[in-house]
Amino acid sequence: MSRFQTFDDLTDPARTAPRVAALRAELARRGVHGFVVPRSDEHQSEYVPPSAERLAWLTGFTGSAGAAVILADHAALFVDGRYTLQAPAQTDTGVITVVDSGETPPSRWVEANLAEGAVLGYDPWLHTADAVARLERAAKAAGGRLEPLSPNPIDAIWEDRPAPPKAPVRPHPEALAGLSRGEKLARVREALAGEKLDALVISDPHALAWLFNLRGGDVAHTPLPLGYALVPREGSATLFLDPDKVTNEAGDAVGDVAAFRAPDALAPTLAEIARRGARIRLDRDTAARALSDIVRDAGAEPDVGADPIARMKAVKTDAEIAGARAAHVRDGAAVARFLAWFEAEAPGGLGEIDVVEKLEAFRSETGALVDVSFPSIAGAGPNGAIVHYRVSRASNRALAAGELFLIDSGAQYRDGTTDITRTLPVGVPTAEMRDRYTRVLQGHLAVSRAVFPKGATGAQIDGFARAPLWRAGLDFDHGTGHGVGSFLSVHEGPQRIAKTGTTPLEPGMILSNEPGYYRTGAFGIRIENLILVERREIPGAEREMRGFETLTLAPYARDLVDLALLDAGEIAWIDAYHARVEETLAPLVDGRTRDWLARACAPLG
Repeated sequence: MSRFQTFDDLTDPARTAPRVAALRAELARRGVHGFVVPRSDEHQSEYVPPSAERLAWLTGFTGSAGAAVILADHAALFVDGRYTLQAPAQTDTGVITVVDSGETPPSRWVEANLAEGAVLGYDPWLHTADAVARLERAAKAAGGRLEPLSPNPIDAIWEDRPAPPKAPVRPHPEALAGLSRGEKLARVREALAGEKLDALVISDPHALAWLFNLRGGDVAHTPLPLGYALVPREGSATLFLDPDKVTNEAGDAVGDVAAFRAPDALAPTLAEIARRGARIRLDRDTAARALSDIVRDAGAEPDVGADPIARMKAVKTDAEIAGARAAHVRDGAAVARFLAWFEAEAPGGLGEIDVVEKLEAFRSETGALVDVSFPSIAGAGPNGAIVHYRVSRASNRALAAGELFLIDSGAQYRDGTTDITRTLPVGVPTAEMRDRYTRVLQGHLAVSRAVFPKGATGAQIDGFARAPLWRAGLDFDHGTGHGVGSFLSVHEGPQRIAKTGTTPLEPGMILSNEPGYYRTGAFGIRIENLILVERREIPGAEREMRGFETLTLAPYARDLVDLALLDAGEIAWIDAYHARVEETLAPLVDGRTRDWLARACAPLG
């Protein structure tokens, strides 16, 4: 049984119609003709507490991204390409039409469907200023208008809504963080001075946790304390956190650099400094429109832009890098035990849930596992072709010979966050499987071996991962890599390897390297390691160069490798990597796993 994730699918499409009807009645009572329901909380978090799962409660859709627009006579649920199969299965499509947001974003749908003169409501705490601006333009183009609603009308009809989280907030050791709170605050204030800003509102809980060396547990899989902070260029900082969550240890640790106040003090405090004419930075990506409204109502204009902490947090300290390496060695030993077990036991009557629970058990036996870093993606056969598949008891598929099994998982340890994907054969793979796997592996190796100049971005690296697939007329529809935090979010920005990756890759950034290939209805392939950007010394180089250190330690699936497709350099890199994996992990595992490692890491040539 898993300690950290549930396999129960509690959604029921039959609940959609009465809940949508109740929302429409509440909107009519308020004289409003529609309402926008984002999948977000007040911080635009990836994982939200149960009390903020309004979209899931209303529509049944449980994906990590989406939105709904409910009008008086029709409604739409907007999801991206990851969820076009999941969403119709979870909602009542007779009441809500599922729309691909990549083709038709909510703003365009509103412009086409909002009646002239109609009022479209929204919760100003659940949308950024940019998102509201898009909706305002769409409503105006349709001849209607957008109006903020408070309180949220869904909260008025959600009778058994869970209470907001109150997980304890505890200090994160400076030995693991690498910088004191005072040192980090000094860097933030230097950034504020450089932009001639008087204050920064921290609306991203990841930034709050990093800046004040705190961790919490208000959401699943990421150790976040939900709250806000205000950092003036001069004077003491203030954290706005529920006092019931702040432990004595956290209070003592932070008390020398910041004061604590209750969350309801944020609005009057922000209004007070705005009235004094302060230039206040609000984070473009996470600050709610409500925060902009508070500043404007006080007579000032908010400065909506980038939170400088995002770039600071992305570049890991020496202590965080050392922690990441240690976490990956620990995790690698657990994964090696799992892979040895899998080879011996699969298929053996195993289902996807059995495999997820076994991997979690090996990680738990390290004695250091705090949580999984996201719900494991464990796809057998055709389920592996669903990029963000999440197994439930209803979908749980048995492993079968002649198929592939994709397992994407990660762990939260106090010294680091891990994320690894391996694709494994169950029985004898087909020639097509080996061809596709090897092409994905080649793209993965091209990123691992990449050397690039200072200033290069993830968008420039992304094509490296795709080229071997492109040569065969193939591709994949997700980014190649995301940033990773340090005992924080497994999906961290702004760094990424993707077509949209515009942030320069700097030494100390950690990213994933995970190209894939997916054949709907048949199988999915993804290979993922975490990589660390490092300086690369090249004799005679005329420019400062960068490369990647591979942090993840786990063998590739040699039975899926078509050696005829690999060149000598690729084979040499794999053999050197496997030798490092075996040398590092063999002393940490049992005899059966050591024997398996020796076979799995033997030279390919």
